[in-house]
Amino acid sequence: MNKSLRPTLADLADSLVAEVEFDHHLDLNLAGAQVRVKTNSLMLVTSLQHYFAPFVAQPKSIDFEILAIEGPNLDLDLPFVPWEPEPGKSRVKEEFVDLVGGRVVRKQKTGLVFLFGGGTNIAIGQCKENDNQVINFVNNRFIELLLNKDATLGHAAAVRVNNRGIALAGFSGMGKSTLALHLLSRGADFVSNDRLMVQKVNEGLMMFGVPKLPRINPGTALSNPDLRQILSEEEIERFSQLEPDDLWELEHKYDVYLDRCFSHSRFLLNGWMDALVILNWQRVDRPMEIHEVNLREKPYLLGAFRKDPGAFFLANDPVHPPQFNEERYLKQLESCRVYEITGGVDFEKAALSCLNLTERSKH
Repeated sequence: MNKSLRPTLADLADSLVAEVEFDHHLDLNLAGAQVRVKTNSLMLVTSLQHYFAPFVAQPKSIDFEILAIEGPNLDLDLPFVPWEPEPGKSRVKEEFVDLVGGRVVRKQKTGLVFLFGGGTNIAIGQCKENDNQVINFVNNRFIELLLNKDATLGHAAAVRVNNRGIALAGFSGMGKSTLALHLLSRGADFVSNDRLMVQKVNEGLMMFGVPKLPRINPGTALSNPDLRQILSEEEIERFSQLEPDDLWELEHKYDVYLDRCFSHSRFLLNGWMDALVILNWQRVDRPMEIHEVNLREKPYLLGAFRKDPGAFFLANDPVHPPQFNEERYLKQLESCRVYEITGGVDFEKAALSCLNLTERSKH
């Protein structure tokens, strides 16, 4: 399609919402960001209300609005191109096209289409059947809001102990979410599971999580008494018979509703970031060790934390977009202590080591 013949994002959005009745809505407060989700599906808004329960609020004003339209998948006559996956990954998950005023992204697996830019935020397709992608879209809008306010994006879980924050990063499959949940069993509050925005504030760092529930595998549930209730008795018996290495590799995910498993813990979305702990251990018969490191001396460790914003990020100022290069991350992380955990996998010892770090932090 000739670029001059493409619709603008605003024109496309207007055509999609023209005859939709948005009879249902949900208001959220995400670390001070006031969000409204409007939809034509009662089932979808009920599902979202259940998922986002800790953050449901009655805002005084709205920072941004999201329209989720339940309907058939769109067959758009637009020249979509694949969004290249991150290094080390091969599967293309989405395709996109940029229009005047914003971007359109289509999920290859489900066919859901997302429009965003210039205040427009629309998800359209079989939203209820794929409500996890609508949840991710809400979270991506929140991430974009903060990245355009001078934050960077990290691939990390995070917890708070009193007023001290620990970010937990690790190379693929290292168990950062599992370690975060072990810390919740010891009284920590939860901040984030897999994405963390970090923002320099005076001489320190603030961290912001996203309202995404932890997703764990059976091995994590079996190893933590607070999480075993997620499994049925049949699953506990079946998974308990697996060899440790087979259990570790098993891909079978469960959402963890924190209020059910950790009644003492809160789901918070922000706090000071006093330490970054990078998991670089292995399943070997060696003692776990933790050491403070300088990322400028071990820059390869930064790869465990640094995260590309992906297809769902648009800069407010496309002429001078924010930079997410290595130097910016290194300079930013100079404001907190960084630790590397090596040796053998030992979540109990790692959790105690992380708690000890909070006693040394400055906040």
